[in-house]
Amino acid sequence: MDRPQADSARLAETRVFRRRVFYIPGYDPFHPRRYRELYRKEGQAQAQVSGYELGLRPRRGSGPYGWSATATMDGARAEAEVEVLVWADIVKGSMSAGIAATYLQLVRTAWAYIGSGALFRLMRLRKGPMIAALYPIVFLLAQLAVALLAGWGIGRLAGLIHPLAGWAVGPALVWLVLRGFRRWDNKVFAWYLMHDYAYSAQDGGANPPELEARMVAFRQQIAVALAEDVDEVLVVGHSSGAHLGVSILADLIRAGLPERRPALGFLTLGQVVPMVSFLPKARRLRGDLAYLSARDELTWVDVTAPGDGCAFALCDPVAVTGVAPEGKRWPLVISAAFTQTLSPARWKELRWRFFRLHFQYLCAFDRPGDYDYFRLTAGPQTLAARYAGRAASKSRIETPLSGYRTTG
Repeated sequence: MDRPQADSARLAETRVFRRRVFYIPGYDPFHPRRYRELYRKEGQAQAQVSGYELGLRPRRGSGPYGWSATATMDGARAEAEVEVLVWADIVKGSMSAGIAATYLQLVRTAWAYIGSGALFRLMRLRKGPMIAALYPIVFLLAQLAVALLAGWGIGRLAGLIHPLAGWAVGPALVWLVLRGFRRWDNKVFAWYLMHDYAYSAQDGGANPPELEARMVAFRQQIAVALAEDVDEVLVVGHSSGAHLGVSILADLIRAGLPERRPALGFLTLGQVVPMVSFLPKARRLRGDLAYLSARDELTWVDVTAPGDGCAFALCDPVAVTGVAPEGKRWPLVISAAFTQTLSPARWKELRWRFFRLHFQYLCAFDRPGDYDYFRLTAGPQTLAARYAGRAASKSRIETPLSGYRTTG
């Protein structure tokens, strides 16, 4: 090897791949430290399984919540600055409705999906997420029935003492029982899911003004990173965060990207896009799906798994919405294949933990395939390079099923 070749080889060995990661959570009211701790714990577990090095440290400087990750994988070094794009305060605000208001949300949300016909079309895609959508409705109605029965029974007993006592005790007990159910919702998540679906459906699929304003701020943060000296800017959208990412990146590209810029990657995990895009007023989202799917400024990979009952597994969100344009390129739809990438023992442990499985994309696999969250977010390859030549899943669903396809 001559001198220039040797110098180039040494440079390749010492060069550090640099990445900016923007993580968009789903409908989650919790502090973003939850994601840092999950990344730390699961990253260590994945590093042990896969034989690479991964470390975390506090994020440099001030600004949005996040952390720094350093990794050595396949003989190459990489650094990543991870930021959580926080909208938990908006989520908390939407969950502050009282008991009566929540039951009113139930009626409005059920009508939004049933009255529009979206529910029946969504059921033709995947039954899992529709069961998850019906679960809070059924569970809250069952809780209401229990509360009413308890109030009626105790009210009658109190009425034997004094007629007015029955009228006072019965309604009070109904309220107390429902309050108790809501207080212990961290065990069953019925009230949480009701607020989740209600937030998306409150205006027929259109984004509320406060969410649109936050998305503008997120877009500005990503735009700043695209002007920095890094190798890749990677946007990760999990669950409901996936459709936020679609609109944020569509607006970003429409506004114009720097001529000289890092690679732009978009990774959607456990997406539930059809829950919004199938609604009548989701015209903005449908337009953004169509626009983003044909752009060459980014690489978009969509990862789901049939074992995740809360996601629209292997459903191409652009195609099933019926807005696939001529020249469609994205997303590349692949499966995390939980039954293959998790050992039989691990799969048996997690199989019926539906909410935990919905977060498995952010966790370690003890029999990893070509999907590894930590290689994608902290490793020395761009998203485009990692999946270059990768074929889409043969079992993906592309049948256009949405009854609403207008955009704008």
